[in-house]
Amino acid sequence: MIRAGFYQFDPVFGDVRRNVDHVLRRLDRIGRGEADLIVLPELFNSGYQFISRRELSELSEEVPEGFTTRRLADLAREKRLWIVAGLPERAGRSYYNSAVLVGPKGHLATYRKVHLFYEEKRWFAPGRNRFRSFDIGKARIGMMVCFDWYFPEAARALTLAGAEILCHPSNLVLPHCPDAMVTRCLENRVFAITANRTGSERRRGKERLTYIGQSEIVDPRGRILFRAPRNREVLKILEFDPREARRKRINRYNDLIRDRRPELYNTGRKVSF
Repeated sequence: MIRAGFYQFDPVFGDVRRNVDHVLRRLDRIGRGEADLIVLPELFNSGYQFISRRELSELSEEVPEGFTTRRLADLAREKRLWIVAGLPERAGRSYYNSAVLVGPKGHLATYRKVHLFYEEKRWFAPGRNRFRSFDIGKARIGMMVCFDWYFPEAARALTLAGAEILCHPSNLVLPHCPDAMVTRCLENRVFAITANRTGSERRRGKERLTYIGQSEIVDPRGRILFRAPRNREVLKILEFDPREARRKRINRYNDLIRDRRPELYNTGRKVSF
Protein backbone atom coordinates (compact mmCIF):
# COMPACT_ATOMS: atom_id res chain seq x y z
CA MET A 1 0.00 0.00 0.00
CA ILE A 2 1.03 3.58 -0.63
CA ARG A 3 -0.16 6.81 0.96
CA ALA A 4 -0.27 9.42 -1.78
CA GLY A 5 -2.03 12.64 -2.61
CA PHE A 6 -1.82 16.30 -3.57
CA TYR A 7 -1.74 19.82 -2.21
CA GLN A 8 -4.02 22.32 -3.97
CA PHE A 9 -3.52 26.01 -3.20
CA ASP A 10 -3.31 29.52 -4.70
CA PRO A 11 0.29 30.67 -5.35
CA VAL A 12 1.19 34.37 -5.42
CA PHE A 13 2.81 35.28 -8.71
CA GLY A 14 6.51 36.10 -8.45
CA ASP A 15 6.91 35.44 -4.72
CA VAL A 16 8.94 32.24 -4.85
CA ARG A 17 10.05 32.26 -1.22
CA ARG A 18 6.55 32.90 0.05
CA ASN A 19 5.05 30.13 -2.09
CA VAL A 20 7.72 27.61 -1.16
CA ASP A 21 7.55 28.49 2.53
CA HIS A 22 3.76 28.24 2.46
CA VAL A 23 3.88 24.75 0.96
CA LEU A 24 6.65 23.55 3.26
CA ARG A 25 4.81 24.76 6.36
CA ARG A 26 1.72 22.85 5.28
CA LEU A 27 3.59 19.67 4.39
CA ASP A 28 5.60 19.89 7.59
CA ARG A 29 2.39 19.08 9.47
CA ILE A 30 2.41 15.63 7.90
CA GLY A 31 3.79 13.14 10.39
CA ARG A 32 6.64 10.92 9.32
CA GLY A 33 5.10 7.83 7.76
CA GLU A 34 1.74 9.51 7.10
CA ALA A 35 2.53 10.07 3.42
CA ASP A 36 4.78 8.45 0.82
CA LEU A 37 4.08 10.70 -2.18
CA ILE A 38 2.79 14.27 -2.59
CA VAL A 39 2.12 16.02 -5.90
CA LEU A 40 2.20 19.84 -6.11
CA PRO A 41 0.79 22.06 -8.90
CA GLU A 42 2.52 23.18 -12.09
CA LEU A 43 4.79 26.23 -11.56
CA PHE A 44 3.78 26.11 -7.89
CA ASN A 45 6.64 28.33 -6.77
CA SER A 46 6.44 31.10 -9.38
CA GLY A 47 2.87 31.45 -10.57
CA TYR A 48 1.86 31.05 -14.20
CA GLN A 49 1.12 34.24 -16.17
CA PHE A 50 4.50 35.58 -17.27
CA ILE A 51 4.69 38.88 -19.14
CA SER A 52 8.35 39.12 -20.16
CA ARG A 53 11.44 37.05 -20.85
CA ARG A 54 13.24 38.97 -18.11
CA GLU A 55 10.60 37.98 -15.60
CA LEU A 56 10.90 34.36 -16.64
CA SER A 57 14.68 34.51 -16.24
CA GLU A 58 14.41 35.99 -12.75
CA LEU A 59 11.92 33.38 -11.55
CA SER A 60 13.46 30.30 -13.16
CA GLU A 61 15.96 28.10 -11.35
CA GLU A 62 18.56 25.53 -12.21
CA VAL A 63 17.78 21.97 -11.20
CA PRO A 64 18.77 20.47 -8.82
CA GLU A 65 20.91 23.34 -7.52
CA GLY A 66 18.09 25.90 -7.29
CA PHE A 67 16.40 27.18 -4.15
CA THR A 68 13.09 25.36 -4.67
CA THR A 69 14.47 21.92 -5.45
CA ARG A 70 16.89 22.10 -2.52
CA ARG A 71 14.14 23.12 -0.08
CA LEU A 72 11.81 20.36 -1.29
CA ALA A 73 14.62 17.81 -1.09
CA ASP A 74 15.37 18.82 2.50
CA LEU A 75 11.75 18.23 3.50
CA ALA A 76 11.63 14.95 1.58
CA ARG A 77 14.66 13.68 3.47
CA GLU A 78 13.22 14.73 6.82
CA LYS A 79 9.77 13.24 6.20
CA ARG A 80 10.98 10.21 4.21
CA LEU A 81 8.59 10.96 1.38
CA TRP A 82 8.60 11.66 -2.35
CA ILE A 83 7.48 14.97 -3.88
CA VAL A 84 6.62 15.81 -7.49
CA ALA A 85 6.49 19.57 -8.05
CA GLY A 86 6.18 21.90 -11.03
CA LEU A 87 8.59 24.82 -11.47
CA PRO A 88 10.22 26.98 -14.17
CA GLU A 89 13.63 25.51 -14.95
CA ARG A 90 16.62 27.37 -16.41
CA ALA A 91 19.13 25.27 -18.35
CA GLY A 92 21.76 27.34 -20.12
CA ARG A 93 19.88 29.78 -22.34
CA SER A 94 16.71 27.69 -22.41
CA TYR A 95 13.72 27.66 -20.08
CA TYR A 96 11.42 24.72 -19.42
CA ASN A 97 8.11 24.18 -17.70
CA SER A 98 9.36 21.29 -15.60
CA ALA A 99 8.43 18.87 -12.86
CA VAL A 100 11.01 17.60 -10.41
CA LEU A 101 10.95 14.37 -8.43
CA VAL A 102 12.73 14.49 -5.07
CA GLY A 103 12.84 11.90 -2.33
CA PRO A 104 14.63 10.77 0.81
CA LYS A 105 17.96 10.73 -1.04
CA GLY A 106 17.46 14.04 -2.85
CA HIS A 107 16.69 14.86 -6.48
CA LEU A 108 15.97 11.81 -8.65
CA ALA A 109 14.58 13.13 -11.93
CA THR A 110 13.31 16.09 -13.95
CA TYR A 111 10.58 16.01 -16.58
CA ARG A 112 10.27 18.91 -19.06
CA LYS A 113 6.75 19.52 -20.33
CA VAL A 114 6.40 18.22 -23.86
CA HIS A 115 3.06 19.76 -24.91
CA LEU A 116 3.05 23.51 -24.28
CA PHE A 117 -0.26 25.34 -23.84
CA TYR A 118 -1.17 28.80 -25.15
CA GLU A 119 1.37 31.53 -24.24
CA GLU A 120 3.73 28.97 -22.73
CA LYS A 121 5.02 28.75 -26.29
CA ARG A 122 6.30 32.32 -25.93
CA TRP A 123 8.39 31.51 -22.88
CA PHE A 124 9.36 27.87 -22.70
CA ALA A 125 11.12 25.40 -24.93
CA PRO A 126 9.21 22.12 -25.37
CA GLY A 127 10.72 19.19 -23.55
CA ARG A 128 12.45 16.53 -25.62
CA ASN A 129 12.69 13.97 -22.84
CA ARG A 130 11.11 10.57 -23.26
CA PHE A 131 8.29 9.57 -20.94
CA ARG A 132 9.83 7.39 -18.22
CA SER A 133 8.81 5.74 -14.98
CA PHE A 134 10.71 5.83 -11.70
CA ASP A 135 10.83 3.38 -8.81
CA ILE A 136 10.00 5.09 -5.51
CA GLY A 137 9.90 1.88 -3.52
CA LYS A 138 6.19 1.33 -3.06
CA ALA A 139 5.28 2.12 -6.67
CA ARG A 140 6.56 3.16 -10.06
CA ILE A 141 5.51 6.70 -10.95
CA GLY A 142 5.58 8.77 -14.12
CA MET A 143 5.38 12.53 -14.61
CA MET A 144 3.31 14.59 -17.01
CA VAL A 145 2.45 18.30 -16.74
CA CYS A 146 -0.95 19.93 -17.28
CA PHE A 147 -1.73 20.12 -21.04
CA ASP A 148 0.00 16.77 -21.57
CA TRP A 149 -3.37 15.32 -20.52
CA TYR A 150 -4.82 16.40 -23.87
CA PHE A 151 -2.54 13.95 -25.69
CA PRO A 152 -3.41 10.33 -24.89
CA GLU A 153 0.03 9.28 -26.13
CA ALA A 154 1.59 10.81 -23.00
CA ALA A 155 -0.34 8.67 -20.53
CA ARG A 156 0.05 5.60 -22.75
CA ALA A 157 3.81 6.11 -23.07
CA LEU A 158 4.12 6.37 -19.29
CA THR A 159 2.07 3.20 -18.90
CA LEU A 160 4.22 1.30 -21.38
CA ALA A 161 7.27 2.54 -19.44
CA GLY A 162 5.90 0.87 -16.33
CA ALA A 163 4.22 3.73 -14.47
CA GLU A 164 1.55 2.71 -11.98
CA ILE A 165 0.76 6.26 -10.83
CA LEU A 166 0.64 9.25 -13.17
CA CYS A 167 1.78 12.34 -11.26
CA HIS A 168 0.22 15.35 -12.95
CA PRO A 169 1.15 18.87 -11.74
CA SER A 170 -1.29 21.29 -13.37
CA ASN A 171 -2.55 24.87 -13.73
CA LEU A 172 -5.82 23.94 -15.41
CA VAL A 173 -8.07 26.58 -16.95
CA LEU A 174 -9.99 24.37 -19.40
CA PRO A 175 -12.90 22.54 -17.77
CA HIS A 176 -12.41 19.13 -19.35
CA CYS A 177 -9.36 17.64 -17.66
CA PRO A 178 -10.81 16.27 -14.41
CA ASP A 179 -13.24 14.07 -16.35
CA ALA A 180 -10.71 13.30 -19.10
CA MET A 181 -8.31 11.84 -16.55
CA VAL A 182 -10.95 9.25 -15.76
CA THR A 183 -10.63 8.10 -19.37
CA ARG A 184 -6.82 8.20 -19.24
CA CYS A 185 -6.91 5.88 -16.23
CA LEU A 186 -9.43 3.54 -17.88
CA GLU A 187 -7.42 3.42 -21.11
CA ASN A 188 -4.28 2.43 -19.27
CA ARG A 189 -5.43 0.85 -16.00
CA VAL A 190 -3.32 3.23 -13.89
CA PHE A 191 -3.79 5.60 -10.98
CA ALA A 192 -3.52 9.35 -11.58
CA ILE A 193 -2.94 12.20 -9.15
CA THR A 194 -3.72 15.60 -10.66
CA ALA A 195 -2.57 18.53 -8.50
CA ASN A 196 -4.15 21.73 -9.75
CA ARG A 197 -4.11 25.25 -8.29
CA THR A 198 -6.90 27.67 -7.39
CA GLY A 199 -7.35 31.42 -7.80
CA SER A 200 -6.84 33.59 -10.87
CA GLU A 201 -4.22 35.81 -12.52
CA ARG A 202 -4.63 38.90 -14.69
CA ARG A 203 -1.35 40.71 -15.15
CA ARG A 204 -0.77 43.97 -17.03
CA GLY A 205 -3.83 43.88 -19.22
CA LYS A 206 -3.68 40.20 -20.15
CA GLU A 207 -6.89 38.20 -20.15
CA ARG A 208 -7.82 36.78 -16.78
CA LEU A 209 -6.88 33.14 -16.22
CA THR A 210 -9.12 31.39 -13.71
CA TYR A 211 -7.85 28.07 -12.40
CA ILE A 212 -10.48 25.40 -11.86
CA GLY A 213 -9.13 23.55 -8.82
CA GLN A 214 -10.70 20.08 -8.71
CA SER A 215 -7.44 18.28 -8.02
CA GLU A 216 -8.17 14.59 -7.89
CA ILE A 217 -7.07 11.01 -7.40
CA VAL A 218 -8.43 8.48 -9.90
CA ASP A 219 -7.98 4.70 -9.79
CA PRO A 220 -7.39 2.17 -12.62
CA ARG A 221 -11.11 1.48 -12.96
CA GLY A 222 -11.83 5.14 -13.57
CA ARG A 223 -13.28 5.74 -10.14
CA ILE A 224 -12.71 9.20 -8.68
CA LEU A 225 -11.40 8.40 -5.22
CA PHE A 226 -11.37 12.08 -4.28
CA ARG A 227 -11.94 15.37 -6.11
CA ALA A 228 -11.24 18.72 -4.44
CA PRO A 229 -13.57 21.72 -4.74
CA ARG A 230 -12.81 24.54 -7.17
CA ASN A 231 -11.81 27.29 -4.78
CA ARG A 232 -10.46 25.79 -1.57
CA GLU A 233 -6.96 24.95 -0.40
CA VAL A 234 -6.82 21.19 0.12
CA LEU A 235 -4.19 18.70 1.23
CA LYS A 236 -5.48 15.20 0.59
CA ILE A 237 -3.72 11.89 1.16
CA LEU A 238 -5.29 8.51 0.44
CA GLU A 239 -4.06 4.97 0.92
CA PHE A 240 -4.34 2.60 -2.03
CA ASP A 241 -2.61 -0.41 -3.54
CA PRO A 242 -0.55 0.56 -6.61
CA ARG A 243 -0.35 -3.11 -7.61
CA GLU A 244 -3.89 -2.71 -8.97
CA ALA A 245 -2.29 -0.85 -11.87
CA ARG A 246 -0.38 -3.98 -12.86
CA ARG A 247 -3.59 -5.82 -13.67
CA LYS A 248 -4.34 -4.89 -17.26
CA ARG A 249 -7.02 -7.51 -17.80
CA ILE A 250 -10.61 -6.25 -18.01
CA ASN A 251 -12.06 -9.76 -18.43
CA ARG A 252 -10.76 -13.26 -19.09
CA TYR A 253 -10.33 -12.49 -22.80
CA ASN A 254 -9.05 -8.92 -22.90
CA ASP A 255 -5.81 -7.37 -21.73
CA LEU A 256 -5.48 -3.64 -22.47
CA ILE A 257 -1.78 -3.82 -23.23
CA ARG A 258 -1.49 -7.22 -24.92
CA ASP A 259 -4.51 -6.54 -27.14
CA ARG A 260 -2.90 -3.48 -28.68
CA ARG A 261 -2.19 -3.63 -32.45
CA PRO A 262 0.66 -1.10 -32.83
CA GLU A 263 1.56 -2.42 -36.28
CA LEU A 264 -1.77 -1.03 -37.51
CA TYR A 265 -1.77 2.35 -35.78
CA ASN A 266 0.68 4.10 -38.09
CA THR A 267 -0.46 3.84 -41.70
CA GLY A 268 2.57 5.68 -42.98
CA ARG A 269 0.32 8.27 -44.61
CA LYS A 270 0.86 11.91 -43.79
CA VAL A 271 -2.42 13.71 -43.19
CA SER A 272 -2.57 17.48 -43.83
CA PHE A 273 -5.02 19.78 -42.07
